[in-house]
Amino acid sequence: MKPLATVTPNTWEFLRDPMIAPTGFREYDARWKYPDAINLPGMTALGLGLGTQMMRRGLKPVIAVGNDYRDYSLAIKNALILGLMRAGITVKDIGPCITPMAYFSSFHLGGCAVAMVTASHNPNGWTGVKMGFDMPLTHGPEEMAELRDIVLNGEGEERPGGAYESVDGVFEAYMDDLVGDFRMTRKLKVVCATGNGTASAFAPELFRRIGVEVVESHNTLDYTFPHYNPNPEAMEMLHDMAHSVKASGADFALGFDGDGDRCGVVDDEGEEIFADKVGVIMARDLAKLHPGATFVADVKSTGLFAADPELRAHGVKADYWKTGHSHMKRRVHELGALAGFEKSGHYFLAEPIGRGYDDGMRVAVEICKLMDRNPDMKMSDLRKALPKTWSTPTMSPYAADTEKYDILDRLVARLVAKAEASETFAGRAIKEVVTVNGARVILDNGSWGLVRASSNTPNLVVVCESSESDAEMRAIFADIDAVIRTEPAVGDYDQTI
Repeated sequence: MKPLATVTPNTWEFLRDPMIAPTGFREYDARWKYPDAINLPGMTALGLGLGTQMMRRGLKPVIAVGNDYRDYSLAIKNALILGLMRAGITVKDIGPCITPMAYFSSFHLGGCAVAMVTASHNPNGWTGVKMGFDMPLTHGPEEMAELRDIVLNGEGEERPGGAYESVDGVFEAYMDDLVGDFRMTRKLKVVCATGNGTASAFAPELFRRIGVEVVESHNTLDYTFPHYNPNPEAMEMLHDMAHSVKASGADFALGFDGDGDRCGVVDDEGEEIFADKVGVIMARDLAKLHPGATFVADVKSTGLFAADPELRAHGVKADYWKTGHSHMKRRVHELGALAGFEKSGHYFLAEPIGRGYDDGMRVAVEICKLMDRNPDMKMSDLRKALPKTWSTPTMSPYAADTEKYDILDRLVARLVAKAEASETFAGRAIKEVVTVNGARVILDNGSWGLVRASSNTPNLVVVCESSESDAEMRAIFADIDAVIRTEPAVGDYDQTI
């Protein structure tokens, strides 16, 4: 395979030869700028590599393939399918869909592998593939490294027997699986925010099926994303949702990202509830039904999963784990946890609630069920019932993909050294530095600050939470940022406090 530097756009070679930037093979997804870092022959090479990986592992040579709603996703999916067929794989094309519908299709179609062409919540200009061989699990670092080596080393092996089948009926089966026989018994008016993304074809209909009055918010499919990039972790989308709640008098708003596997919440007072706090609200409700359950939270999430008195009263076990949908799915599966919650808005609801994969639509249904079980409560009541903490949004200073992990290693070493030297942080003693995924600096009162590397974009990730005050939260951020600023290659934040 020719290296990236020798294949450039608008050349004869670009139409013929694979171009793939190695940095697109990330911890648990494949993701590139298109066509700057991958071309269509590159996607075909990726498909050939993925099919070769399946054959090497002795898997059933059948894969379900879907694509999100972007103007270039169909062309990319077709290029991927061509490579899979060249590897001898039977492709079941389920058409345009959200990522959780693609995951569901594996169960619906008898346990096949899955490849979903999506840029997830990344803005237009990005593409990629989420993939897995044994649902609900998806590729982790080991599988991604193996796939990267197959593709970049030109080890894709062509085999006879590849086939193509267009599959109908998955949408209807998926929606039926989500809804079952549930219908609301209380009146509920919900802002449904989809940012014109793929979830626009799913969420409004889902709400209506369960008897929820829908306030539509950018629910027309439009792959130019004319209002904002659909990302319910971004304050721009959350603020728009808050405005819709206040203007309509809705009970709350639910927002979904570009491929529908994440969900964000704004309450009846127009207050954004960060997803980790929504997770605590859901865990409190589920703990009453399943006392003694284990819940997994990612390292960016609030400390309340371990500290909340109500969860502790129900014997809940809290486990903090690596950020990332693949890491979280595996941890939930390994521990037999009831659910996993990630600050980004990925929720992993396992049996008997869900199927273990992240699904924004499933979360929406379960939040409506929660409200149905608490008919006298508003969403703001549930928020206010939580112990008070002060937390930042997820902030992402720029760090190049080729440098960010080396930068992070040095930052972690500096933060660990501060703890070992008994230095103070935000004026308090450091209790410990957890390094399972970056560095989470935990203070003696349970407040904390985190820095890690983004798995999907050229950024670091910074989150801080105080159990004491807004001022302490800002002090934690200032001290974390002071360490980060020792690295001149780190750029500006996408948002800050």
